[in-house]
Amino acid sequence: MNESLLLQLEIDQLNAAYAAALDERRFDAWPAFFLEEGCYTVQARENFDRGLPLALMALESRGMMKDRVYGITQTIYHGPYYTRHVLSPAQLLPADGARIRAQTHYAVFRTKPGDASEVYNVGRYIDEFARTGAGLKLASRLCVYDSEMILNSLIYPI
Repeated sequence: MNESLLLQLEIDQLNAAYAAALDERRFDAWPAFFLEEGCYTVQARENFDRGLPLALMALESRGMMKDRVYGITQTIYHGPYYTRHVLSPAQLLPADGARIRAQTHYAVFRTKPGDASEVYNVGRYIDEFARTGAGLKLASRLCVYDSEMILNSLIYPI
């Protein structure tokens, strides 16, 4: 098997584990997918396409992600719902120095107990990965969402 296919498989496996952690509400596991100085950004496609910096969420370290997890699990009150991520295979992008780059399309569905499922957020991940002793880690994940409206508020990571 060639190297790019193995790399794509490795990224797809990381993305599957990432989605499972979020869908199974194992939010404490989420920051560990990132480097200590990793970045997580959620930005509207309109702003991304125009090169505008405004983002719905911009976390600039694993510590900020842990703070977000604390907020999700300890302080934020909202009506309960479940999420389900559906991901495309990763598309490898040209490397940027030592960083591995990829893009993956996603759809996140939300289901409230006793109600129908609905599309919650749709877009693409634009990722930079770094090789570590523990395997691939996200150096940055930019979630560029196509959805014009965010249902209620964005509580859980995409």
